[in-house]
Amino acid sequence: MSNRRAYVIAMDGPAGVGKSTIGTMVAKELGYRFINTGEMYRALTWKALEEKIDLKDGKAVVKLAKRLQWEFKTVGEGVVIKTHLDGQGVTLQIRAERVSKNSSIVAGIVGVRTLLRDMQRALGKNGAIVMEGRDITTNVFPDADFKVYLDASIEERARRRTKQLRQHGKPANFEKIKEAIILRDMGDLKRKINPLLQAKDAVVINSTKLSMQETAEMILKLIRSKKRKQISKK
Repeated sequence: MSNRRAYVIAMDGPAGVGKSTIGTMVAKELGYRFINTGEMYRALTWKALEEKIDLKDGKAVVKLAKRLQWEFKTVGEGVVIKTHLDGQGVTLQIRAERVSKNSSIVAGIVGVRTLLRDMQRALGKNGAIVMEGRDITTNVFPDADFKVYLDASIEERARRRTKQLRQHGKPANFEKIKEAIILRDMGDLKRKINPLLQAKDAVVINSTKLSMQETAEMILKLIRSKKRKQISKK
């Protein structure tokens, strides 16, 4: 994909590392779009729960996913892409606790991952996008123009998530959040279908001691350096 002017920037990493915040900063600076692919799985989970579908019935969940009308619309300054199902925005609904507790089940269904992977590839086919998730660098866009794997210590990720929740006026217990992140990591790393992995050619950034802004600036610097090198070779 390196011959395309507008890059596909693929970003993976564990829960709570700040991928969405950092990815949005990078996209905004480059004039690209940004999407958190995890919201697609959450949206399907919410809809399945609403329709009282057994989440362990993979065929039923895939059938639902195929029946739905999926739309992806930019909001705010036209940077962040949000998922809409059957004409309805679901940004608030997918943050419900019941969705958080069950989304990993839906994300582990082979047919769901295949269907959403194809949607994600369609969103990025023309480049100019920053896409984050768990398998973007390894499965969705293994030939992305720029790959980054964001990491941070469990303690720092728990601290960030706790701060984020409290800023939104929600109760947050550091120890419980830390425990939840550990469990989420285990699920992501051990998932049979497209587990969380570090792509061999991804730039790995440990942001434990970096602010979100510093991390975004580091990524932007690396992207611009790569672009300059490509131009100089022409």
